[in-house]
Amino acid sequence: MKFTFRLLAVLFLVASIISSCEEEEKPFTFLVSTNTLQFGSDEETLQLTVTSDQQWEVENDVFWITVSPSQGSGNAQISIKAALNPTAEMRSTVINVRSGTLIQPIKISQAAGEPQFPAYYIPADASGMRDIPSLYLAGEMGIGWNLGNSLEAIGGETAWGNPKTSKVLIDAIKAAGFNSVRIPVAWSKFSNEETFEIDPVWMARVTEVVDYVIDNDMYAVMNIHWDGGWMQPTFAQQDYVNERLEKMWIQIALNFRDYEDKLLFAGANEVMVEGDYGTPKPEYYQVQNSFNQTFVDAVRSTGGRNTYRNLVVQTFNTNIDHGVNFFQMPEDSTADRLMVEVHYYDPYEFALREDELITQWGANATDPSKTALWGGEAHVDAQFQKMKTKFIVQGIPVLMGEYGAIQKKDAENHSFRIAYHRYVTQSSIEHGLVPFYWDNGYQGDYGFALFDRNTGAQIHPDLVKAILEVD
Repeated sequence: MKFTFRLLAVLFLVASIISSCEEEEKPFTFLVSTNTLQFGSDEETLQLTVTSDQQWEVENDVFWITVSPSQGSGNAQISIKAALNPTAEMRSTVINVRSGTLIQPIKISQAAGEPQFPAYYIPADASGMRDIPSLYLAGEMGIGWNLGNSLEAIGGETAWGNPKTSKVLIDAIKAAGFNSVRIPVAWSKFSNEETFEIDPVWMARVTEVVDYVIDNDMYAVMNIHWDGGWMQPTFAQQDYVNERLEKMWIQIALNFRDYEDKLLFAGANEVMVEGDYGTPKPEYYQVQNSFNQTFVDAVRSTGGRNTYRNLVVQTFNTNIDHGVNFFQMPEDSTADRLMVEVHYYDPYEFALREDELITQWGANATDPSKTALWGGEAHVDAQFQKMKTKFIVQGIPVLMGEYGAIQKKDAENHSFRIAYHRYVTQSSIEHGLVPFYWDNGYQGDYGFALFDRNTGAQIHPDLVKAILEVD
């Protein structure tokens, strides 16, 4: 009896195990109607069918695909919607339909779309925009001169002491031997301050001055200058500045869209947090880099010849060292049409400080007490070599959009100014930079003027010669 009882118990246990195994191994149904979906470029919805007697879910991690329903139990029809493809490139992804341990990948592709252009866009126009490397074009620009303290003067063209710019003046700049003119502009003369619409009368006046330069077969570089300091590179101001910058540059670019390639646009000037001349915080240079991108995108969005126009973007505060350390080249839909801008006023004590403490410069200085402890010839060469290494040898031109040293009261200062300008100009050209002398039109002490703004006459012919007759 005991043996029979034990035998029955063992048989029951075996039967239970077999029954359990049969339940675990019982197959279930899981079928998906297709493993590929192909969408056109427009918004489109396609269907697939899941046949299952179990729970299932769809795994999707791309923004342009919407799945409905994304999970369920049993048989179902699933809608897969692709958003409109606004790019000129095909895109693809894989979504997974999962049921338990089983996975069915679904390969999805969508055709390239037609780029969505704003209403003001016109097709790209390469006429008059020579198909030459930007470095080659920069090499043609020669030595440049700044129309400083005129069109960027807050309060009007003559508000900072200079007369209205005349063709006579620009003709004199050309006759002297300069081949390019940088035109700083304050554009915030609005007919509508809420929409940042530029006053058409002001637009026409700037156009007139640009034409003085272009008609002389010179290069013109036109920017948005300080303009009251609204371009503050902080997170708090970033959205506001980018919106204003975009709207203003679209208007400027549309007005000058038909000009050929001797007109260049420069996005800004010395962008910095007002009063902070130190090494920029990451916030500051990240935001300033975004301004450069907004400028490039705004100009390119207008099409026509602006598709191919050379554009100039700035390092933080147009500082050479900040350019090496923090500058990020914007993305551009047109290859090889961007230039970088820096400024040079080293050493500050000699070039900009309005006093008579430091009046001598360079290897020929005779009084160490009147000479800055830094900023001599070796410093000039080293700074320009940084730009050559970082940009020029990589095929990116560098404009030295401003440089110069003020006139001081000390009579001997003039000879050292000549030495300074000759050396800085020479070194910039030897290192591949395009130099633009800063002329603010002021002829008195601590001024930069080379030319009489009323007559075009040269105020310092020897200084003009030192700048233009480099080897």
